[in-house]
Amino acid sequence: MSIIEVADLTKSYDGVNVVDGVSFSVEEGEVFGIVGPNGAGKTTTVECVEGLRRPDSGSIQVLGLDPIRDRYEVTQRLGAQLQESRLQDKIKVGEALDLYASFYRDPADWHELLDRLGLRDKVDSKYAKLSGGQKQRLAIALALVGSPESAILDELTTGLDPQARRSTWDTIEEIRTAGVTVVLVTHFMEEAERLCDRIMVINRGRVVALDSPAGLIAEVGTEQRLTFRPSEPIDNEVFANLPEVTTIHRNGPQVVITGTSNVVQAVTALLAGLGVVAEELRVEQTSLEDAYLEITSGTRDSDESDPEAN
Repeated sequence: MSIIEVADLTKSYDGVNVVDGVSFSVEEGEVFGIVGPNGAGKTTTVECVEGLRRPDSGSIQVLGLDPIRDRYEVTQRLGAQLQESRLQDKIKVGEALDLYASFYRDPADWHELLDRLGLRDKVDSKYAKLSGGQKQRLAIALALVGSPESAILDELTTGLDPQARRSTWDTIEEIRTAGVTVVLVTHFMEEAERLCDRIMVINRGRVVALDSPAGLIAEVGTEQRLTFRPSEPIDNEVFANLPEVTTIHRNGPQVVITGTSNVVQAVTALLAGLGVVAEELRVEQTSLEDAYLEITSGTRDSDESDPEAN
């Protein structure tokens, strides 16, 4: 069942198409990622889904509702954490959640949300006194306080240190386990690879790829590279006879070999048969970041600084 359906969405500013014919669907229970360069149209797309911007053309259905025509009902069932938002410095965590809960007809118990998100001891803390990670967890709590069926999280972990980022990832996984469908906009490929069932890549306002993380990686190839120092001298020709090997070069005493997904097993088996040890062995595989860079190369929007174009 599709929770969100978008078809041929377009949105322009000053005659420039920021979102240009974008189509996708988000299935119930999944974490759906949206990635792309700055200015690609990611934030504008989700703001149209949230009903915060009116599209120029195309159709959007959120839980069978139109975000513009059925604005109230959509806001009751769709949680949102905006890319740039902050609360007043002096408002307390409990006060903010109590205020936001009053906006919904069937709010969650925000005390339970605090427990779930590790903020119970911050209930009387002022917003200005929270750390970056605590502010992000509060943003998640505010997005969930209306008991939404789906939530859109836009650049949730930007600016967080690695520990806070990984803690936030755990929180997103808990949200998904609780049955909330999540749309995650992110710049972090490691984040997308860990959390998302499917990822849509947007560039220059258009969808340039949509697949699972593994599918996107496979789209640009599954090449592996291994670097090692042989314990005994060995000629390149020995490796060239292996069908799995595509390139061989030397970097001083090190041998660098690239090849198919089975090249590591083929080379190590060959070396073992010759009684040669692969010392300082390092293996690199195609990552989601490699795939992303390949998919988006040469097509970055020239006006990356325009906040309207995110």
